[in-house]
Amino acid sequence: MIRVFRTAVLTCALLAAAACQNKKEATPPEEPTAYHEAYRPQLHFSPEAHWMNDPNGLVYHQGVYHLFYQYYPEDIVWGPMHWGHATSTDLVSWTHQPVALFPDEHGYIFSGSAVVDTQNTSGLGTLENPPMVALYTYHKAEREKEGFNDFQTQGLAYSLDNGQTWTKYDRNPVIKNPNSIRDFRDPKVFWNDLTQAWTMLLVAGDHVQIWGSKNLIDWAQQSTFGHELGAHGGVWECPDLFALPVEGTDQVRWVMLVSINPGAPNGGSGTQYFVGDFDGTKFTTDQKDPLWIDGGTDNYAGVTYNHTPDGSRQFIGWMSNWAYGQETPTKEWRSSMTLARTLSLRATPQGPRLRTKPLPALASYSQGAAEAVAVDQPWTQPSQGHLQGQVSGDQVLTLSNASGQSVVFTFEATKNRITVDRSASGDVSFSEAFAAAPMQMDWDNPADNTPVSFYLDASSIELFVGDGDQVMTLQVFPTTPWDRISVAPSPGSTTDTPWSWQPMRSIWEKH
Repeated sequence: MIRVFRTAVLTCALLAAAACQNKKEATPPEEPTAYHEAYRPQLHFSPEAHWMNDPNGLVYHQGVYHLFYQYYPEDIVWGPMHWGHATSTDLVSWTHQPVALFPDEHGYIFSGSAVVDTQNTSGLGTLENPPMVALYTYHKAEREKEGFNDFQTQGLAYSLDNGQTWTKYDRNPVIKNPNSIRDFRDPKVFWNDLTQAWTMLLVAGDHVQIWGSKNLIDWAQQSTFGHELGAHGGVWECPDLFALPVEGTDQVRWVMLVSINPGAPNGGSGTQYFVGDFDGTKFTTDQKDPLWIDGGTDNYAGVTYNHTPDGSRQFIGWMSNWAYGQETPTKEWRSSMTLARTLSLRATPQGPRLRTKPLPALASYSQGAAEAVAVDQPWTQPSQGHLQGQVSGDQVLTLSNASGQSVVFTFEATKNRITVDRSASGDVSFSEAFAAAPMQMDWDNPADNTPVSFYLDASSIELFVGDGDQVMTLQVFPTTPWDRISVAPSPGSTTDTPWSWQPMRSIWEKH
């Protein structure tokens, strides 16, 4: 959700427009032939222009994946929040859609989720044409400015044309702020087979509340989670809860995601997760310490899709960090999303842990034949593509470019640790926090010849280690593309492991 609350309030014109626009009427913008600005991602979703943060309303319906997102259509810094909208058939390439939800008399439109009410429990559609229902947080900036704590409530809107137009519920908000909770937001809703009803997760300061409803409109609180568990260095945000089988076992466990800002291990924003059990109304876990979905600094507020066709858990996060997210060196737009990823649970000696993998559909964007890469020899551009190899023992991998910029990945099997230093990665002048201490993450059960996979884009690197056992996501702003890898081996290891570079076409190209 939102971590920077500006003092700006809605203008009269904006309020008037929103009041008339309970059901929006807009024309989709023209699709770009390609994005050519400096640092513009070619493998990741970014808005055509202006500010974007959290993914919202991730839902699949009638062959379409919907990506709604926090959006301010007037500047490249945070402002009065809307829901932007894009659609995809494969979670890789995207089509821009009109803005879905606008601020209104109840406030800005903060983060939330969307479901398809297939049984029409809400009565807002029909069984033949069930509604898509969005639940989101209203943020009343004026009331916050006046010193009240109850400025966040929960609203509802619905669509009867697969997300193209939206009608706001005429008795919003559907959940008022019950106890003047200052941070009361980010509803994640899903159909609960255990209770044959709807379940909603809401964050309330530094813990999660679980609510239930038969109709998506009338809600009652059922339990809380997290008062004394997990990281508490900042405000909790953007919860999620879902069941996953544990690979190679007959177990099914529940996973709760909770983002926090500040308080992440590498500074600023991060997303922790808990593995436990859910009885339909209450989530419990024996886990005492938080686990982190990503060891990098630039994967925040991520949640998973509702109603995927095969029941898998597809995840997208905001590829940034509130420590510097409003300062990154882009001019026309700001921020992008991570690659979409599939989440699963793997068994480890320490207990079940998340496994994160890029989608198989990404491979279809490969361009030409893969190229064998020799250490310390340049490979062929374009700037976006897939670099693969292996590490053994303690090794240092350095990605560099013709401009003398570099990112250093240190794999320490003897210390079960992976470290990344991006202090010389290009433009780092915009923020001291960006190029501060190297980021670190635990390396579970390292082994010889561990596969490593880098997805490189104009302003990001995503590292997947092993079979998605660990992942690190980081923004970088080099002035020329990465085109060389160097390997410094530990004693007894070698550098003759084969590497390959697979160029990939832009997701914005028309084919």
